Amino acid sequence: MAEVAGPMEESVDVLIIGAGISGIDAGYHLRKHLPGKNFAILEGQKAIGGTWHTHRFPGIRSDSDLFTFGFSWKPWTGVPIARADAILRYLNEAIDENDLRNAIRLSHRVTGADWSDKTARWHVTVETPQGTRIFHARFLWMCAGYYDHAAGHTPEWPGMGDFEGDIVHPQNWPEGLDHTGKRVVVIGSGATAATLIPAIADSAEKITMVQRSPTYYYPRPALDEFQSTLAGLGLSDAQFHEIMRRKYLNEGETTARRAREEPEALRKDFLSGVAAHLGEGPLLEQHFTPSYRPWSQRVAVVPDGDLFTALRDGAAEIVTDTIDRFLPTGLRLSSGHEVEADLIVTATGLRLSMFGDIPLSVAGEAVDISRRLTHRGLMFSDIPNFASVFGYFRSSWTLRADLVSQYLCRLLVHLDEIGAGSVTPVVPEADRDMPQRPWIDTEDFNPGYVMRGLDVMPRQGDRQPWVMTQDYYRDRVDLPAADLDDGTLVYH
Repeated sequence: MAEVAGPMEESVDVLIIGAGISGIDAGYHLRKHLPGKNFAILEGQKAIGGTWHTHRFPGIRSDSDLFTFGFSWKPWTGVPIARADAILRYLNEAIDENDLRNAIRLSHRVTGADWSDKTARWHVTVETPQGTRIFHARFLWMCAGYYDHAAGHTPEWPGMGDFEGDIVHPQNWPEGLDHTGKRVVVIGSGATAATLIPAIADSAEKITMVQRSPTYYYPRPALDEFQSTLAGLGLSDAQFHEIMRRKYLNEGETTARRAREEPEALRKDFLSGVAAHLGEGPLLEQHFTPSYRPWSQRVAVVPDGDLFTALRDGAAEIVTDTIDRFLPTGLRLSSGHEVEADLIVTATGLRLSMFGDIPLSVAGEAVDISRRLTHRGLMFSDIPNFASVFGYFRSSWTLRADLVSQYLCRLLVHLDEIGAGSVTPVVPEADRDMPQRPWIDTEDFNPGYVMRGLDVMPRQGDRQPWVMTQDYYRDRVDLPAADLDDGTLVYH
């Protein structure tokens, strides 16, 4: 049990912010590797799950396979691309199987965190249904994800106030919203649009996907054929999970290599996958032939090609054009074409956010994270006893969350071994003049939500450990071997 310091105060060794998949992973590793440490997991929402609690639009499913998106330490035995309800069951099982439930505090919204040099603690202000609480923590571990959970990104178009129907963002899908028999327009072409359209195509009167430009898709069977083969071999769940995990990791590594070395061949393979469902011709050429290099934006997986089935069978249609303005009865596009609608869904992306937009300060001085350098993509220059999980954009998020958890547990053990109370990344004098770059290499990865949010993100250097690689296949070697006494971490 955590030590109680006062009627509305609590002291812990480690304070984890967020009870989504990263926070649960952090709690598991602390419980397993540092059983003597007391910790709490604060969650601002009324339930665990993070993304899988926030997003409730019809058909919501993962856009990464669950063999790598799931935990390394808890087998996944379902279909590779899973729906939110199955993922939430899995997360709740992980919590209960590892005795994490009593560490989680729901409806605890963090409003600020200040590091005190005098106490060598983070003092964290939290709003709860019972009032304001203060948590005192030796180490602050952010697992709040990478986007604003309160609202998604919706562009401002002329005439939006004139539209007589409903305008909703999938991230804020109203409970009980009825789309049955309605003319629905979905603006966007990413994984959310590809999920939502086939989920409501049969019940809507008409559904139209409006995209500014084509994107890449990867249609594949909902049930992996190799998965079916393994099912008959009498393997344990752990054996089955590990084999499937290695299969998908190998596929991911191969795709990443091909994107670098043979992008045109990879492009043809993606287009061939779509053509297998839609056939060659104008539909493929006009609406599903992107102009950008494969993997410079995330590729949406389409189980059993369900999006293309809806388009091929006439249950949905697609338009590639830009929006001129909203009309009372729908949209007018730049070409002059009008699309009628009763409901418009703006599947137009996320708003990037660091640390859940929680204000940070060190010794009372506000931290501007956009002026800090990352240390191995998880700590930040001149911020003591602080780390954040920021996963991969093109590989499964949890792969990096797991590596970060292992690294931080090793770091916490090291602190105890050397009798130190704090650890702070500090840029050595010899590296002070190194070139600084954006948090994400935009030549390599440049979707709209990243480009819009770069100004709120930290910076990176041009050499380790001041680099955010976004490369699991490098990190899985480098992070476990990282030297904790290389001179860039200062202990007190």
